[in-house]
Amino acid sequence: MPIRSMTGFAQVKGQINGKLNFSLSLKSVNHRFLDLHFRMPSESDALEMKLRRLLKERIARGHVELTLSFDRGSSEGFVLNRELVGGYVQAFRSAAAEFGVAGEPDLNVILRMPGALDANSGAVDRELEGAVLAQIEEALLRLNQMREEEGRGIERELRERMEHIQKASSGVERHRHAILQSYVEKLRSRMQELIGAQVDHERLLQEAALLVDRSDIQEELVRLQTHIRHFLSLLDQSGEVGKKLDFLLQEMNREANTLLSKTSGLAGDALKITEMGLVMKSEIEKSREQVQNIE
Repeated sequence: MPIRSMTGFAQVKGQINGKLNFSLSLKSVNHRFLDLHFRMPSESDALEMKLRRLLKERIARGHVELTLSFDRGSSEGFVLNRELVGGYVQAFRSAAAEFGVAGEPDLNVILRMPGALDANSGAVDRELEGAVLAQIEEALLRLNQMREEEGRGIERELRERMEHIQKASSGVERHRHAILQSYVEKLRSRMQELIGAQVDHERLLQEAALLVDRSDIQEELVRLQTHIRHFLSLLDQSGEVGKKLDFLLQEMNREANTLLSKTSGLAGDALKITEMGLVMKSEIEKSREQVQNIE
């Protein structure tokens, strides 16, 4: 299964008995988990349970809204629920007589009550479930096609950003030698301020080497490269990888922060490491914004 975005929309239409038209729509946006919401006519509990089970099988993550509506423009598909309407009219008139209020019940209001209009026959009720379940397959197909199309665009962007992070990481590796020189100059200046005399060059190199050893960024670079390779392998793997990708980007951001912390306050060519570290953080943050919408 290709990588999918969690954003999509699909709508299909159907008909029952050649008279009753209905519309079925699916809308999805990003969410940490699978969050299903249904907007359906009353007394559709059994159908809703089947639709819920089907959506769980086909969609892994996202806030999904399913809306089922009927075209009630034709009265041929419905008959009056005489028991319900008659009871309402009788209660209205009894209340009016009891309290001495003049007035007649509004038929438009009555017919908008749930259940006031019932399907014309039991056949409609029996065929409704089959017709809707048949159309949900088409709706899911269209929804996932849209999600996959957007997913391909996100994947392309993520691969480009990983390439930028890799280039920045390689650039940092090339300038690692500048860290030692920067520490030497920093130590020389500081020691001359403190003792005001010529500093022993060998001792200075030893002190600088100790600082570099404690501030070495090689470990961060190795882990960063490992995370990038893992990230790209997940993109190749496809499927439901959104949460894993987000976790890897958090780890990349942690390595970039540590790298910047270890090289802060350096001058000269070592400043280029800071610049490339900031590039990494920017690319990682932009990648995280995209990954938030991957299933």
